Amino acid sequence: MATAAKAVKDATFLWEGMDKRGKKVKGQIQAAGETLVNAQLRKQGIRVTKLKKQSNLFGGGKRITEKDVALFTRQLATMMKAGVPLLQSFEIVARGHSNPSMQRLLMEIKADIEKGSSLTQSFARHPLYFDALFCNLVGAGEAAGILEAVLDRLAVYKEKILAIKGKIKSALFYPVSIIVVAFVITAIIMIFVIPAFKELFSSFGTDLPGPTLVVMAISDFFVTWWWAIFGGIGGGIYAFLQAWKRSRKIQIAMDRFLLKLPIFGAVIEKATIARWTRTLSTMFAAGVPLVEALESVAGASGNQVFVEATQKIRGEVATGTALTVAMQNSGRFPNMVLQMAAIGEESGSLDAMLGKVADFYESEVDDAVEALSSLMEPLIMVVLGTLIGGMVIAMYLPIFKMGAVVG
Repeated sequence: MATAAKAVKDATFLWEGMDKRGKKVKGQIQAAGETLVNAQLRKQGIRVTKLKKQSNLFGGGKRITEKDVALFTRQLATMMKAGVPLLQSFEIVARGHSNPSMQRLLMEIKADIEKGSSLTQSFARHPLYFDALFCNLVGAGEAAGILEAVLDRLAVYKEKILAIKGKIKSALFYPVSIIVVAFVITAIIMIFVIPAFKELFSSFGTDLPGPTLVVMAISDFFVTWWWAIFGGIGGGIYAFLQAWKRSRKIQIAMDRFLLKLPIFGAVIEKATIARWTRTLSTMFAAGVPLVEALESVAGASGNQVFVEATQKIRGEVATGTALTVAMQNSGRFPNMVLQMAAIGEESGSLDAMLGKVADFYESEVDDAVEALSSLMEPLIMVVLGTLIGGMVIAMYLPIFKMGAVVG
């Protein structure tokens, strides 16, 4: 019987009704059935006039993104700073959100709070959207009675991290998209354009230049094996991405490789340091103990090399080593970061100093991305010009040769 009872899951119900003053009210509630919904609402003095079960909690809406969570955090912080009660804040934010999936998530969290769960416990039930760092900060804010201030810091943190991720993605997206377009154009030329020239040249009855023969041989290979080329590249990329996602060894190897890349490696390293210092600064300012904070910082760094370094730092700090000394022993942080952290430890303002380091490196990433954009455009033009221009010249060489003979 106990097993059967556990198998019954709460469903989401949309309800409308009249309160004690005869005012129309509506909302969402989590319950095992309609009878329990009516009983809960009756206790609140609400007479239900309409009740509908929501078939799929997260159906009928877009996927919930990090941007949705960041926006919610900012709105909740603003509401609570203005003195709006917590449950009413959730109601207002949920009703005003443009994503129905996010609306339903927030209403479920509100229902959990109404049942007696703490805000931290309610967030922790949705680890896909609210990670350990988020829950730890909210928990620290609840315990210290400074939830509004912590939510504000958390909102700033989310916004900064989103901005830095966006800049890195924009820096990498442009060259990757150009490479894909160049490959597609090259494949089209090899499969459809070169064979037409080959038929034309077959009527010349003369030896063709070496570059033309090379391009025609590559074209023959593309025409014969195009399905294997596209299938192999597509399958290889998919298999690699899956292996990257599932294998920690591959993640470490790739993250180490990305940090050593010319030009891009420096940008990725600066972005990772900015995220690392921003996370630790936010958690330390919220009153989270340093050892516990470092555990969340490791997961938020976004780079397995820094995850390993942070775990090593956490182990040393747990045994009594100073944070700056442990950071220096890891060999992952520049002197400026170490000096700022040391000053922060000595002066008791570690969170402020780490925040300044994060600001500096975020500014460095901004400048680096702008410089990369300026550098990549002419570089890509040269590569594309050489690739496409080389094929065109190779195919026109026989025509130039024939014209010289005729002349």
